Amino acid sequence: MRIHIGSDHAGLDFKSVIIKHLQASGHEVTDHGPHEYDALDDYPVFCIPAAEAVAADVGSFGIVLGGSGNGEQIAANKVKGVRAALVWSVEIAKLAREHNNANVISIGGRMHTEEFCLELVDTFLATPFPGDERHVRRINLISQYEATN
Repeated sequence: MRIHIGSDHAGLDFKSVIIKHLQASGHEVTDHGPHEYDALDDYPVFCIPAAEAVAADVGSFGIVLGGSGNGEQIAANKVKGVRAALVWSVEIAKLAREHNNANVISIGGRMHTEEFCLELVDTFLATPFPGDERHVRRINLISQYEATN
C-alpha cells in the first residue's frame, strides 16, 4: 500500500514512529515533511502536499498529524478528491473507511499515546469500504458538490 504522510511540529515524533511501523509492515511511505522540529512550522505547508499526493495517486492513502489533528484535517479536506477524517477512536477510524471511504486520516499526536496512534492507523488501513448503495450515494453527493464549486 502507498501512504503519503505529513505533519506539523507537534506531530513530528509520532510521524517518525508511524513511518517506521508502516515500512516494517511492507508499505511504501512518502514523507511530505517536516523533517526536523521547528515550532514555527505551518501544517498546511506539509499536509496539503500529502493530501494532493493522495488525490493524484489513486488507491493510496494519507495520514496527517498535528497537536489536535483538527487543522490538519481541515487543510487536507481543501484538496479535491480527498475525504479526510479526524480519528480519535478505533471505531471512528473504522467508520471513516466503512461509511465515508475516507482516504486520509488526521490524528492529534498530543491526544494519544504512540501505541494508540498505531492502532488507529492499522485499523484505518485494514478496513475496506464495502461500497453499499447508501454510502456510495452520500459520497457521490459530496463529489458532485465538489465538482460544481
